[in-house]
Order: sequence, then structure tokens, then C-alpha cells
Amino acid sequence: MINNFWKNKKIVVTGGSGFLGSNIVKLLIKKNPREIVVPRSKTDDLRKLAVCRRVVRNADIIIHAAGLVGGIGFNRQRPGELFYDNLLMGIQLMDEARKANVGKFVAIGTICAYPKFTKIPFYEDDLWGGYPEETNAPYGLAKKMLLVQSQAYRQQYGFNSIYLLPVNLYGPGDNFNSSSSHVIPALIKRFIQAKNDGNSTVVVWGTGRATREFLYVEDAAKGVMIAAEKYNEDAPVNLGSSFEISIKDLAELIKQLVGYRGKITWDKSQPDGQPRRKLDTRRAEEKFGFVAKTQFEEGLKKEIDWYLKNEKNGHK
Repeated sequence: MINNFWKNKKIVVTGGSGFLGSNIVKLLIKKNPREIVVPRSKTDDLRKLAVCRRVVRNADIIIHAAGLVGGIGFNRQRPGELFYDNLLMGIQLMDEARKANVGKFVAIGTICAYPKFTKIPFYEDDLWGGYPEETNAPYGLAKKMLLVQSQAYRQQYGFNSIYLLPVNLYGPGDNFNSSSSHVIPALIKRFIQAKNDGNSTVVVWGTGRATREFLYVEDAAKGVMIAAEKYNEDAPVNLGSSFEISIKDLAELIKQLVGYRGKITWDKSQPDGQPRRKLDTRRAEEKFGFVAKTQFEEGLKKEIDWYLKNEKNGHK
């Protein structure tokens, strides 16, 4: 059966040059829509209302994957920016999309929206059970307001907006910038540098006891695409892999995969972040048939290989 969902449509992907967004765009190109628009932050500052108004013009679908985002250190240094920029971009963009009669708005939320202490696995109905983990609460709450706006606009205006909650992403093209990277790229870079420099130890933040779930970025992009095609309800939906690993085991695995032979030192003066993260992914499977395919170690090897190749080419 031929899928004509994307045919003759103008699709806007904010953050389309970013980690998740670029993978969404790759899949979109294969669908051959009428037009794919990727706003660029240098020329299209979504914090400005007039820019949002221009970006949404004549669009059929908007996938809002743009955001100011980073790891624990980045969140501690720039909480005000993370709150203001993410809130302003999302609220203005959705409102202008509603005014422009855009057919569908896909809001990409964040796992950081969940309460700090949430029963495992995180079920979407538990989103309002408490305050998020303190180090990333400003970011998490700013993104969470898109869910409130999405549901309010559906109720009042009949606006077709959906809200997705991807867990921590990883894979080729990840952000390896030392000031803003998340845990996987940060550890890969640290272990490879230590190996190359002959360092006897690598320092890792926290106790190692915290756990995380990770979703391969290409799987996440597929989940977003399927949801855009098939999901039209107001309830938020988790996108995850149902795979949970402790930071200690993650560090040991990356150490092994890159061939580093030194030891790991845990800096317990630094925060662990949220104690545990593991999603209940049943809603995504039941509502639009999304199940992650990539095994964690397989995806991790691909990210390490990508970094090694790009490091050699001077793109660190």
C-alpha cells in the first residue's frame, strides 16, 4: 500500500540541523514531500515573534525539535537561558502555527519534564506527580509547558498538536562539545583522550549509581515520523527503548569499547542528576506501533566509530 501522507505537504522542522532534527530530515527526504523547510538559528531566531510567524507560513506540518539543551554542567551554568529560550520558542511557534491554520504540530518534549522521584518505569500519567530534578528543572518545565499549551489549544481551538517525550538520545552526530554534551558523548571523548594521552585515570561525575535509558537517534526519528503520520490525540507519549543502565556500567562499557586500560575515579562531590530513568513505552506501541530496534551496544559502537572518524578529520 502506497503511503501518501507526506505527499504535496510543506514540512517545517525546527532544529532540523541538530542531532534529532537532522535524522528526521533524512527520513523526510525519502518521503518526497512538496517542501522541507529547516529554519537556521543564525537567520531564524525563534525567540522573535515575527520569525515564528514567517516560519509557519503555508506549512502543513511543523515538527518542533529545536531547543537550547545540554548536560548537567550546562544546566547548572545557564538555567535562566534554558528556561526563557525554550519556553519562548515553543509557545510563540505553536501559537503562530495555530493562527496560520497549520494542519499538525509535533512538539518534542523531554524526559527532564518528569518528577525527580517517579516510580519506575515512567508512565505518561505520572508527569504531574512532583517537581523535576533540580539541575534540569528550568529546561524540563519550559518544555513541559508545550504539553499544557498543546492540550489547551486542542480543547479550545481544535488544533491538532501532539506531544512526544523522547528519552536520552545517542548515536552518530551526537554533540561532543565539552561544555554542553550529555553523558555518552562526554564519556566517549574523555576515555579516547585519556587513551591517546596515556592518562592513568578518568574522572567521572557522581557516584555512578544513577541509571539512564537511551534511545538510538535514528530510532527516535522514526518514532517521531510515525507519530506525525498516525497519532492525533492529546495524551503525551514516551519514546524510549525500555533499556536501563547505570552510569557506572555505562562508563565501564565505553571504557572497554574504546580500549582504555586505566581506571575510573568517581567525583562524588558532583551531582548524579535524576536517580533513575526508565520509560514505560507501551503507549507508543499501542497507539502508533513504534518499537525501538537498535541494540544499545551496537548503537554505542556506531557512535564511537563516528567520533573516531570525525576526530581524525578535525571535527571534534
